[in-house]
Amino acid sequence: MSESSTQPVSASEKAARPFDIVLYGATGFTGGLVADYLLRNLPEGGSWAVAGRNRTKLDALVARLAAEMPDVPAPGVVVADTEDPGSLADMARAARVVITTVGPYLEYGEPLVAACAEAGTDYVDLTGEPEFADRMYLEYHDKAVASGARIIHACGFDSIPHDMGVFYTMKQVPEGVPVAVYGAVHADAQFSGGTFHSAIGQFARLRQAARTAKARRTKEGRVEGRRIKSVTGKPHHDSVLGRWLVPLPTIDPQIVLRSAAALESYGPDFSYAHYASVKSPLTATAGMAGVGALAVGAQIGPIRSQLLKRIDRGAGPSESRRARSSFDVTFVALAGGRRVVTRVCGGDPGYTETSMMIAESALCLAFDELPALAGQLTTAQAMGDALLERVERGGLTFEVLST
Repeated sequence: MSESSTQPVSASEKAARPFDIVLYGATGFTGGLVADYLLRNLPEGGSWAVAGRNRTKLDALVARLAAEMPDVPAPGVVVADTEDPGSLADMARAARVVITTVGPYLEYGEPLVAACAEAGTDYVDLTGEPEFADRMYLEYHDKAVASGARIIHACGFDSIPHDMGVFYTMKQVPEGVPVAVYGAVHADAQFSGGTFHSAIGQFARLRQAARTAKARRTKEGRVEGRRIKSVTGKPHHDSVLGRWLVPLPTIDPQIVLRSAAALESYGPDFSYAHYASVKSPLTATAGMAGVGALAVGAQIGPIRSQLLKRIDRGAGPSESRRARSSFDVTFVALAGGRRVVTRVCGGDPGYTETSMMIAESALCLAFDELPALAGQLTTAQAMGDALLERVERGGLTFEVLST
């Protein structure tokens, strides 16, 4: 795609836009939680809007929000539809930051990324789809650099606890030495229908995803003068954590490694491995078998269709179930002869904490002093300490367990 027509958008032009933040997908389950969070946490004088394709549902959402907090200015309403690129362009030009909770992103996400990259509008989403992030890099990174837009994927449970967790961990290790880190995630929660649909979509496109990832690596090139390495581990019992670890093929290690490539503070030689943490080898075996069965089933059209029919992509757990949910990610870093163990933990990962994390990402982009960067960026690269402070205030715990 040509970037020749894209012009940089000035700070004064962005400041004159009617909304600091627009939330696209606000009438969905996750979108509604993000709207609740923004209503309670937008700074005084800030402006925001809810957006989607159904005006009636948007008006009902605004009425609910106004009833809950009548002393707080209600959000504006923007009608926009993924199938109407003009409406997305208008929405992008009306905002400094756009949040989108409309997934699966491979299916619905590209038109909005294109609109934001063209308009110089900052963009955050909840994708956990590596192929989507890679495709958007190939198609729109250069355009976003030209316009000044910051395009930041994976601003929820994928991948803030992991990206910001390693960012926090790197503050605890000696500087300028090789560092090997592995992360182990454990969650007790019900994940969303949208996450399930995205996962099935990814399993169905493994070959396409591999080709896209290769094209991205070619475009990015190697980091000069430093070594950044992904480590594909094996299932094993970890003596440090006292648990069984199973390699976890999510977007999280890719995000961590991109932050490492962008941030020289990660040292001259950095490696990362990513695992799920379980109590027993039986659980590990059952988990791997289940993922393998889903991956095979997703390759077969009729089976894939039946799997997708089983779970509504807009479904979500009850408030009481979310209140009982939790997660933790433990990081072990080996650096300069020292071993540092840290942990990030929080409540319900798929909804409560995810809605907080993406909302705080947008608030950070809209209101905090940040590095002058543009293009497709990671959360640690674009927002660093400012976002770390925000998500801690939002309820996540970052702690050092041992040094």
